[in-house]
Amino acid sequence: MDKILQPVIEVRNLDLAYDDYVVMQGLGFRVNKGDIFIIMGASGCGKSTLLKALIGLKEPDKGEVLYDGKSFWGAGTEEQDMMMRRFGVLYQGGALWSSFTLGENIALPLQLYSNLSAAQIREEVELKLALVGLSGYAEFYPSEISGGMRKRASLARAIALEPDIVFFDEPSAGLDPVSARMLDDLILQMRDALGATVVVVTHELPSIFAIGNNSVFLDEESKSIIASGNPKDLLNNSNDPRVIQFLTRGERQGAGR
Repeated sequence: MDKILQPVIEVRNLDLAYDDYVVMQGLGFRVNKGDIFIIMGASGCGKSTLLKALIGLKEPDKGEVLYDGKSFWGAGTEEQDMMMRRFGVLYQGGALWSSFTLGENIALPLQLYSNLSAAQIREEVELKLALVGLSGYAEFYPSEISGGMRKRASLARAIALEPDIVFFDEPSAGLDPVSARMLDDLILQMRDALGATVVVVTHELPSIFAIGNNSVFLDEESKSIIASGNPKDLLNNSNDPRVIQFLTRGERQGAGR
């Protein structure tokens, strides 16, 4: 029996602009429950701007973003806040508080948005650190660990409240290939452990093919989506030279690694 697809996010006829400069227009796609959904395209095409519209940081000029059928930008402030509590976000630089230990960073959203006791919060912090392979690092500061470990600690904070949807902005940026692969594996494990839906902005081909099962390709010239679907299917079946150029970096080759 075919799996029934359940849309968690729906984007309808979305226009994004900064004053008179149009970034993207007419965007439409669905992110289904359990997807690892890739937003890809060349630098400057509008990937991060689209992400901001999805997580509530930039209001679109036109169109809708719906979560389980409810319009985010059509909702009131209180309802938007409730929707955003379903999100976890890992920003490109990690955005850990440098003056807080890893444990304090992860505890913060629990202190702000849960009714857990101090002992329960400590337990949750250790659990989330263990989930990302950082058991025993609660008392370390971000400056005392490697870039790859900071990304993993940032992931632990992003999932502190066990969100339904986790957003990643260029998660592998600045990482060596081994650390990037470890982070890809963690994203897969986290999706399975939490039953979460994942949205990833990236241009890193190894990550795109390793974790993505659905995607949209943003094109700067047409300011639109010119391809969508499983990245491996796009690699094998697309006839658009822009998509082929991006997915092969100019060379027709396999997607495995």
